[in-house]
Amino acid sequence: MTVLQVLGIEQSHSDEHYAEWNDFGLSEATEEKPATRGLHIGFRAPSREHVDEFWRVGLEAGLRNDGEPGARPQYSGDYYGAFLRDPDGNSVEAVHHGSMNTPGWVDHLWIRVADLEASKRFYEEVGSHAGFRLRGERRDRATFSGGSGSFSVVHERLPVTENLHMAFPVGENGAVDQFHRALTEAGYEDNGAPGERPIYHDGYYGAFVLDPDGNNVELVNHNRS
Repeated sequence: MTVLQVLGIEQSHSDEHYAEWNDFGLSEATEEKPATRGLHIGFRAPSREHVDEFWRVGLEAGLRNDGEPGARPQYSGDYYGAFLRDPDGNSVEAVHHGSMNTPGWVDHLWIRVADLEASKRFYEEVGSHAGFRLRGERRDRATFSGGSGSFSVVHERLPVTENLHMAFPVGENGAVDQFHRALTEAGYEDNGAPGERPIYHDGYYGAFVLDPDGNNVELVNHNRS
């Protein structure tokens, strides 16, 4: 993605299955795995000038404007962002502010949900195994954060986020097992039992469940990467 290079985000992996930019990845949509839609993702920018350049380069590449560069004091006093729409209609932002989260390039996600309370309960349970927790609530959203970045589940009139895959790293295979057992026993839908996934790399151990809107949520231990 040209706009990520502007922010200094270099591609870290590419093969016939997927491409990665550290904590962000893309794969080609298929009939079985349709394109992600309705997502908002904010990438960290080193400076306000990088935000401006991200927006300019994106427009030149044919992406749609979703919000000109500028201050957004409704988020924080020094928040400066610019917004584009990717080819699938997702909102992509470059943002610079004084409390940038490290490590990783993804500053935040907004996941639009049909039932805010149901999604909050789900992600609170996931967080108890993945190491993140609920940090704040408003009438229309709940925000979670851990060691790197944050994500919010948001109830809006817009269509819900679809076909998203989020993976949270843990340090032991046992944590993956406990996550999958607890979530499925709580009634959430299994989307892949704990086990090795050598298609990704040797030692990749993960498990998958679906959130209340059908998005794929994973815990993974890269124990021999």
